[in-house]
Amino acid sequence: MKIDNTIIYKILRPIFTVIFKLYYNPTIINKEYIPENGGAVIAGNHKHALDPILVDICTKRVVHTLAKKDLHDGKFGWLFDLVGTIPVDLKAKHNKQALESAIEYLNKGALINVSPEAKRNYTNETLLPFKVGAVVMSQRTNCNIIPYSITGDYKFRSKNLRITFGKPLDLSKLTVEEANKLLYEKVKELILYSGK
Repeated sequence: MKIDNTIIYKILRPIFTVIFKLYYNPTIINKEYIPENGGAVIAGNHKHALDPILVDICTKRVVHTLAKKDLHDGKFGWLFDLVGTIPVDLKAKHNKQALESAIEYLNKGALINVSPEAKRNYTNETLLPFKVGAVVMSQRTNCNIIPYSITGDYKFRSKNLRITFGKPLDLSKLTVEEANKLLYEKVKELILYSGK
């Protein structure tokens, strides 16, 4: 894996940023919590297929998103590979390869975007239960996690689409279970604060 294989991402991101902001009119809050350099995990809720792009436009850094393997296996799989997303098999009990790829990126100072819910939330619950992958990545690489929430609607010139970042979390002294619970609570707080 080549950490610098991001040329397509760097070309496409400014284009998507302009189009996305003009069309959806998102409000971005506390993007300064995303570090300017060094490895970090960005983790939040997942409500729409466009969530990863909304995260991408919040920073000028390259973000490597964990994406379902089905997208990589589809006809546009080559594009997902080119922009540096990491395939995750949602049908598998464990995703060792995805975890190892994410850890490799983090150890080289990259940003990883994870949706701990592992799938889009179509329920009336604020959040689905969190998988532990995000906190395991964080703890194995001594990287902070930046929680975020996405609320509102993906509509033309939306009045309420918002992404809110929380303060970075140092989970190094917690158990995996404690860390995962804390991350869940922080993301839930951000959702409720932002107005679901």
